[in-house]
Amino acid sequence: MAPAPNRYHQDIARNLEFILLRYLASNPIGVLYHAPFDVYLTETDVFQPDIVIIFNENRHILTDAGAEGPPDFLVEILSAKTRTLDLENKKRTYARLGVNELWIIDPEPCELSRFAFELDRENPIQRFAAKEKVTTPLLPGLVVELEEVFRQ
Repeated sequence: MAPAPNRYHQDIARNLEFILLRYLASNPIGVLYHAPFDVYLTETDVFQPDIVIIFNENRHILTDAGAEGPPDFLVEILSAKTRTLDLENKKRTYARLGVNELWIIDPEPCELSRFAFELDRENPIQRFAAKEKVTTPLLPGLVVELEEVFRQ
């Protein structure tokens, strides 16, 4: 069994989840789930992203077991044990199998990389530092202040 993420990882996940849940309460365009939540992309590609948003029009992928198909929006928070898996295998698989957008959060330098796979399947289209604000056309009107996300 893999060890649980460290406390700072949990702080970041909770802070961002709270922001996204507030957004979805005002803009009911989809549903949010958080780890542990299984995402079945293929029979062998099964992941548990830190945060998942599935838009209302794609709720058909939801099952009792999790999601069977690509979510619209994913967040992966890096940790020492999962860094390579998140940055290489998972990112490549998400891009190949239809995830719209992925945010990879790196707690150590307090950075967020935004991937929009329809624009670039390999590289982030934006990078944000700790004191910046993140927006995405995928979630219109959402403004994420990273200072709030990285608050301990």
